[in-house]
Amino acid sequence: MTVRKKLLGDWRGRLTKVAMPVPDRNTVVLAELKSLRERVPRLTGSVVASSDGLLIEHDLPPHIEPAGMAAMAAAQLSLSYRLATTAHGGGFNEVVVLGTEGQVVIYAAGYTSLTVLAGPEVNVGRLHLESRPVARAIAEHLAAAQTSEE
Repeated sequence: MTVRKKLLGDWRGRLTKVAMPVPDRNTVVLAELKSLRERVPRLTGSVVASSDGLLIEHDLPPHIEPAGMAAMAAAQLSLSYRLATTAHGGGFNEVVVLGTEGQVVIYAAGYTSLTVLAGPEVNVGRLHLESRPVARAIAEHLAAAQTSEE
C-alpha cells in the first residue's frame, strides 16, 4: 500500500465516521428494573424496548447484547399480538418462552415491552406477580414522560 492510498484511506475514514450520541439513561425505568431483579430470585436480566425494537433501558448481564435483545423482544411482541388478535380478537398481555436453560417472558407495557430473563428454577408465579406491576409502572412513566415532552 502506498503512502498516498494510506493517507486517502485515513482521510475517508474521518469523513465517514459519525459520532452517535449515547442516549441518557432513564433512571426511573432503570430503578424499576434493578428493584425487580432484587425482588425475584433467579432473575438474570430485563429489557425495556419500544414496539419498533429500540432499546429504552436494560439491566442485562454483560454477555447479552441489549440492542439485539430489544429487537428480538419487539419482534416477538409483534408476532404474539398478531396471533392473539387473530385467534381471539382481543388484546395481548404477555408471552412466556420456556427454554432448557431458562425462561424469557415478554409483558406488554403500553407501546413498549418489558422482557424478563430468568433461570429454569425461577418461581414462575412470583415472577409474574412481581413483573406485571413493573410493566404497568413503566408504561405509565413512559406515557407521562412522552406527554410532558409534547
